[in-house]
Amino acid sequence: MSVMPIGERWFTRQPMDDAITLLAEQFTDPLIRCNIWHVQGRHQDLVIDTGLGIVSLRQELSEMTDRPVVAVATHGHFDHIGGLYEFDERVGHAADLPPDRALTTSPLVAAGYSQQLQDVFTAAGYPIADPLLHALPSDGFDPAAFRQRPMTLTRLVGEGDVIDLGDRAFEVLHLPGHSPGSIALWDADRGVLFSGDTVYDGGLLDTLPGSDISRYIESMERLRALPVSVVHGGHEPSFGRSRLLELIDGYLAAADAVGAAR
Repeated sequence: MSVMPIGERWFTRQPMDDAITLLAEQFTDPLIRCNIWHVQGRHQDLVIDTGLGIVSLRQELSEMTDRPVVAVATHGHFDHIGGLYEFDERVGHAADLPPDRALTTSPLVAAGYSQQLQDVFTAAGYPIADPLLHALPSDGFDPAAFRQRPMTLTRLVGEGDVIDLGDRAFEVLHLPGHSPGSIALWDADRGVLFSGDTVYDGGLLDTLPGSDISRYIESMERLRALPVSVVHGGHEPSFGRSRLLELIDGYLAAADAVGAAR
């Protein structure tokens, strides 16, 4: 068996504008690599989703800011909450993030996924490839032995709550469907939406445990009416309003077709 190389720089950084940077765990398979968004604020910074927790995200951010950082989970799936435990302020929705949530198996090996989940991912265009890591964070790291750290939330948020950074504020939108507690963060002044996994430019997942297609449809219809300029999703590249409408209309048409066939 070949030995994996050591990933010298775990996170990539891609500035999107003067305040927003995309971080990604570059040595992970796209299936488990979520977009990690860092937003600079006047009084505090925001990190939206925290990846797998393999390497310290907080340490990475310490090179980028000396302000306090509030960490928000758009939902409770493992690829978005791994580094949440590192932050003093940990924010999420109660429907997805009960206290002390942690995986009991490793998300870094295919054996940790049931056949049902593998089928769901494959149908969405994200087949599970083994190995799910292309490099190791350190010598001797065992992907099969990896476990995410448990954590508790310090703040529960729901529809209409606001996260204020001092010079910009984000309204919480509760958008169930992908998961019961999926949220998005909406900066109405700038038309910027951080959508989590409710919508991104790829195969959307609505048949996972806890997913609800009827509620997903309602969430999509709600997003369609939002005056969005740019969407920063939980996966895949960012996009503008015209692409958002295409993705929403495509999802709604597909859902309608499935419903009509039943």
